[in-house]
Amino acid sequence: MLEILYRDDALIAVNKPAGLAVHRSKMVGNAEEFLIDQLREQIGDSVYLAHRLDRATSGVLLVARSKEVAAALGEQFMGRAVRKQYLVVVRGWPDPLEGVIDYALPGSRETGPRREARTQYRRLATIEVPIELGRYPRQRYALVQAEPESGRFRQIRKHLAHIHHPVIGDCQHGRGDHNRLYKQHFGCHRMLLHAWRLRFAHPRTGAVMELEAPLDDAYAGLLRRFGWTVEQE
Repeated sequence: MLEILYRDDALIAVNKPAGLAVHRSKMVGNAEEFLIDQLREQIGDSVYLAHRLDRATSGVLLVARSKEVAAALGEQFMGRAVRKQYLVVVRGWPDPLEGVIDYALPGSRETGPRREARTQYRRLATIEVPIELGRYPRQRYALVQAEPESGRFRQIRKHLAHIHHPVIGDCQHGRGDHNRLYKQHFGCHRMLLHAWRLRFAHPRTGAVMELEAPLDDAYAGLLRRFGWTVEQE
């Protein structure tokens, strides 16, 4: 059963689980279950995607109840009128504490043309753990809030890897040794990227909507273990 964060006659917001593909595509490989199919069955009605999240990412996902609402929401995303805030655990301690990563990115094909892309970030908390890895006796990690200004393919993951602070659990752009450390020492088997908050205008009323998706047990448990807290609305 999908967790529904908000629902009315125009749209539905769900808390997408990590590891669940949103819909069928070449990018998700051998996936057998899809969020869009599960939601249709759960509510017993047609639904249409307004935007997408990577299979490994969790958090707020907007789904429209008509093609017209999906198009209206899509225009907000394309026009950068939607504010998206993510919680991310990364290797190392980003310095400065906050900044903007301005680095052009290609689309889903790495050989495609690059387009401008910007991501704001802010370091929320840090930890140093006494686990030896490579030539370092201790490892540093940070909790980061990331806010993409544009919506390029895997933008946050690629941008954080570009500044040498890859997302923990990212198999494509991260560090395999640190991903394995989290599995072995912390029992964490998911990518630590969560679409935390979404702010947009309701496509019918124009009212400002602010939605927040709670963390799953694996992510929330890790934050408790590290003594990290995040500000609640």
